[in-house]
Amino acid sequence: MDGRMVRYMIALCVAFVAVACSTTSRLGEGEVLYTGVKKLRVNVPDTVEVPGGVSDNIKSTINVKPNNSLYSPYVRHPFPLGLWLYNHWSEDEKGIKGWIYRKFVEQPVLISDVRPDLRVKMMEDMLAKNGFFGATSTYELLYDKRNPKKARVNYTVNLPAPKRISEVILLDDTTELSGQINKIARRDSYLRVGEIFCNDSLADVRNKVADRLRNRGYYFFRPEYLTFKADSTITENGIALKLVYGSNIPEKALRKYVVGNVTTRILLNKGGGYADTIRTNKGTIVQMKPSKLRDGLIPSCITLRKGQEMRVRSLSTTQSYLSRLGIFNTVSLTVTPLDSVRTDSLDVDILCRFDTPLESQFEVNLTSKSNSYLGPGLSYGITNRNIFGGAERLSLKLNGAYEWQIGKIDNGERRSKFSSYEIGLDMELAFPRLLAPKFLKAIKREQSWTRLTLGGDIMNRPHFFRMVQFNLGINYDWMSSRFSKNQVTLFELKYNKLLHTTPEFDATMAENYAIAQSFQDQFIPKLGYTYTYDRGFRHDRRHVTLQASVIDGGNLFSGIWGLAGANGQKTLFGTPFSQFIKGTVQLVYSHKISGDHKLVGRVYTGAAHAYGNSSEVPYTEQFYIGGANSLRAFAVRSIGPGSYHSDREANDGYYDQTGTFRFEMNLEYRFPIAGMLKGALFVDAGNIWLLKDDPARPGGKLTGSGFFKDMALGTGVGLRFDMGMIVVRGDLGVGLHLPYDTGRSGYYNLRFKDSLAFNLAIGYPF
Repeated sequence: MDGRMVRYMIALCVAFVAVACSTTSRLGEGEVLYTGVKKLRVNVPDTVEVPGGVSDNIKSTINVKPNNSLYSPYVRHPFPLGLWLYNHWSEDEKGIKGWIYRKFVEQPVLISDVRPDLRVKMMEDMLAKNGFFGATSTYELLYDKRNPKKARVNYTVNLPAPKRISEVILLDDTTELSGQINKIARRDSYLRVGEIFCNDSLADVRNKVADRLRNRGYYFFRPEYLTFKADSTITENGIALKLVYGSNIPEKALRKYVVGNVTTRILLNKGGGYADTIRTNKGTIVQMKPSKLRDGLIPSCITLRKGQEMRVRSLSTTQSYLSRLGIFNTVSLTVTPLDSVRTDSLDVDILCRFDTPLESQFEVNLTSKSNSYLGPGLSYGITNRNIFGGAERLSLKLNGAYEWQIGKIDNGERRSKFSSYEIGLDMELAFPRLLAPKFLKAIKREQSWTRLTLGGDIMNRPHFFRMVQFNLGINYDWMSSRFSKNQVTLFELKYNKLLHTTPEFDATMAENYAIAQSFQDQFIPKLGYTYTYDRGFRHDRRHVTLQASVIDGGNLFSGIWGLAGANGQKTLFGTPFSQFIKGTVQLVYSHKISGDHKLVGRVYTGAAHAYGNSSEVPYTEQFYIGGANSLRAFAVRSIGPGSYHSDREANDGYYDQTGTFRFEMNLEYRFPIAGMLKGALFVDAGNIWLLKDDPARPGGKLTGSGFFKDMALGTGVGLRFDMGMIVVRGDLGVGLHLPYDTGRSGYYNLRFKDSLAFNLAIGYPF
């Protein structure tokens, strides 16, 4: 490293050390640095309850981020590097110094930028619009005692009793349109005597009325064509509302329309081609050839028909159905009047442009432990989105993973050895409809999917065994509502077979009957159902995802064999099949604190139980914990079950670190750093347990008294490079507690150098 580079590094270090120096030296006369809100005080009468939306609006009015904000606008981190650079360096800096300045400098946020005098007026106006007429708000500047060029702000809000709705007068019911409006308004839950007056709620009523009218033929009707007149002089604390038409309503907004001609144009991805026109009961379809597209596919997605009432819902549904096919990169709809004579009809033009037919995806996952083991995983997939011309998707995915020991000391010398690997190939053929009997026709219209799967996997653990697995299955996917997704595993059959075992592995199996049974050659027939609820609240500031699944293994086969008179252990082609029940539940909650600052939590639990034809749950269906998407401070299959710890070297004893019960909690704070670079702080806790006692794995059974003591705990920091379509994630985990005896006393029972784990992965962990 040359002297110049050394100087730059020293300058950078000095910059970080000097963050405690002045951050106000460049401020002009009378300029004061804004350092956030000290306190927000809201005074309300004892009998008044402030609605949650009003409280949020009060907070948002004063939510101006100060420099180096951590929790805006109340908490700042103590490293104002950007302000220090602004005050002590200049934009004329060259080289690395200039790059540091341009990347990290922050313009100071001043009191004059925040305008607390304006914010209290905004607050009073907002409160009046929400029924709190006569509310007052004030502010106070709290100057820093050591530096009067810095100040925080105190806000005080005084709320009176709110005005409530005392009377609602609707339109004169003289036309079909007025009757429709009144009917919709009467059903609204807000327009009730006694409700707190709220401009936003009235706006919601107008939006609801307009939305429903636009789905009843009144395509050009807009919310602004209705208004509420408010009279607060009739009663002391009441407001009378009168619904009236707005001024200057265009004639077309009062007219009811039907669908005219529907024309769908299908363009090639790169343009060009020659036109092929066909006419259907769903309109005219113009497809640019050469392209492969089944004749009935596009009509099945169009919910518009000439002469029917024009409905906005039908337009959006059609667009959604066409987009969900996954073969177009553009789907747009245009609505125009048919002509000047037949003004009751609207033409619909649909434009679709093909996407590239092939899609490839590459993912990498790397775990590094301080015990010299690397555990990377790779996958490469390629998908044909339109294999047969009916939006059928054919996907091929190659998966690989291995554990590699590096730098291990052996007899005074370093050595490297290839420890183990796993490689598999999966194929999926998906149809954009249910291949099902006619009685499921209603579901078939919802653009559901049928998925046929076929795959194989080989797992090689050189010191223990080599196992092969084959699987095939059929699944149904469909949306039962805007937020609810359903998946039914109609049938799935797996086959596990041990190809080779070592004497060491055989000896272990002889000692542990439970593990031996989970590894036996067997068929695994399954039926299953998964329900997913995914919904955002309050403009997606809060987001909830709930996923629950249940798997039934072997019961159908067992019932058929039982009806046939089979007794004892039942087999398929001379090989036993497993019989078990398995269920999992996962809840993910995301809360947007401010801007790109988010707090995300996850709770996961699952249980599996073998019975009937099996004494143990198959090894591939048992739970494990650790890794990039679980407890990030610990390697995959390095913990549990319970307080059990293998006598063998941990990296070779992982096969007995599975269980039939899993519980895990994760909490992550996500925050922006610069541009696409994001940061995270996380805490993970959890473990796996056995529902049946296993003498060979003492401490592994789930007990109420040992549940919390058996929870492993880790924390860490992460960086994410979020490019929108793809997220590259690196997490550095630090283990805090292991549930077994590590030779160290106290709750923190790990040496720091042995507690580190690095995970490189694609996508967010949850």
